[in-house]
Amino acid sequence: MFETLTGRLNQIFDNLRKRGKLSEADVDAAMKEVRLALLEADVHFSVVKTFIAKVRERAVGAEVSKALNPGQQVIKIVNEELIATLGEPAPLNLTGPKPRVIMMVGLQGAGKTTVTGKLARLLKSKGERILMVAGDPYRPAAVKQLQQLGERVGVDVEADTSIAPPELARRALDKADKGGYSLVLVDTAGRSQMDAQLMDELKAISANVSPVDTLLVIDSMIGQEALNIAQGFRDTINLTGLVLTKMDGDSRGGAAISIRSVTGVPIKFIGTGEKLDALETYDPSRLSSRILGMGDMIGLIEKAEAAFDSQISEKQAQKMMKGEFSLEDWLEQMNQMKKMGPLSQIMEMLPGQMGQAARNVDPTLVEKSFKQSEAIINSMTLKERRNPDILNASRRRRIAAGAGMDVQDVNRLIKQFRETQKMMKMIQKTGGRGLGRMFG
Repeated sequence: MFETLTGRLNQIFDNLRKRGKLSEADVDAAMKEVRLALLEADVHFSVVKTFIAKVRERAVGAEVSKALNPGQQVIKIVNEELIATLGEPAPLNLTGPKPRVIMMVGLQGAGKTTVTGKLARLLKSKGERILMVAGDPYRPAAVKQLQQLGERVGVDVEADTSIAPPELARRALDKADKGGYSLVLVDTAGRSQMDAQLMDELKAISANVSPVDTLLVIDSMIGQEALNIAQGFRDTINLTGLVLTKMDGDSRGGAAISIRSVTGVPIKFIGTGEKLDALETYDPSRLSSRILGMGDMIGLIEKAEAAFDSQISEKQAQKMMKGEFSLEDWLEQMNQMKKMGPLSQIMEMLPGQMGQAARNVDPTLVEKSFKQSEAIINSMTLKERRNPDILNASRRRRIAAGAGMDVQDVNRLIKQFRETQKMMKMIQKTGGRGLGRMFG
């Protein structure tokens, strides 16, 4: 997400940090570079113009000239103004009598049906009882797709291609009312482009079920066209929020920065991958941190909390600090890390120099190393995993053959494991002193 933009901005900020004082000319030169970076990232020109004017006004004022570190102060101003441009977070409207209805709208190909399943999973985890409605009888396999998503997330689906979507939505609402459901998610039909027939059907569905939220799902990779689509839907139906999908695959992503300012409609969620858990509640401060290369530690912690079993992790941490953890524990940690999602996304969320260093590492090589380690440990017996000291030459040859690797690969893994044990014992013994010499 924002890979190219983040790289450009980091170069600009590095130059600012090196200067002890900032003249007005220095600020103007930096703002010129920031303007070009934003325009190249497909941010709307009017948004760029307003953003640069606000940053420059503050950057040549007293708050920078009197700062101990002027470069850092300018970065702070850029961050604050970017957060303001991205707009205030707007949670779902989950007030009023139950069942409440959320209607999903959008053009074909934006990922609307998948987002409906992701949202159902997210809201179910918060204690809601949900009924999804397959309101797209026109696209081949759309109903089947939603039904499969319903099975995967454990949510009921109302479907009937013999009746019109507005009537189906009304019937589903009645069923939800009598069946004790708290939320109804209506997946509506899309088109390759906006037309009167599509809008009339959406208006009819809305009139039948009175949604508390109408969310427009937009493919963020289409750039400036996303703004036109959002404005077109907003002018026809009562849009209350946006969901930007495919944010993991777009290195430009300027639509995310522009869309709130241009349309006035708040972003409520962003999709960051294909998996059903790859839907994030929109937070402008966290998104700004990612754009500016500051990472997203809160998001990283949330991913870890969702993926890691707290009791297992606590036991493993205690073992590690005593230097008593085994290869079996190591394998369990790798399996839990994989649940956090693609390594490239995790690296993107690391802050500062840690994040920059991580982004210089090829995630595919790290993931390959993980798979090799997993294969080697899986080739061991339970006794060997728990007591690696018994791994003599013949055992190592057998393990290598079972994993389809060389004995050197097994030896390398055992060496890494021993070094980790040694490091943890040193931390426990010295409280962290001496690690510099160890890594030096």
